[in-house]
Amino acid sequence: MSTNDDHLDANAAGGALRELFSVDLTAAGTLCATCAHSFTFAEALLYARAPGLVGRCPACGEVVFRLVRGPGRAWLDLRGSTCLAIRMPEGR
Repeated sequence: MSTNDDHLDANAAGGALRELFSVDLTAAGTLCATCAHSFTFAEALLYARAPGLVGRCPACGEVVFRLVRGPGRAWLDLRGSTCLAIRMPEGR
């Protein structure tokens, strides 16, 4: 048990994360971690001939995301993006 009681278990973020990922992420803005180019996910250069999908920065070509699907699971790697700016529907 932690002696610092100012935090919650990360499961408490479940509802907020579920809201975020119910929106169209292709319209989300992102920032390339390599060159700081700002663009939407839809503008990424998509490579689909790998075991999954690989999105590359349209400015420098570095990987900004990877998405791999398996039976009953998906893995989303966003290491090449510094953030996502997701437009939320009104009322959320």
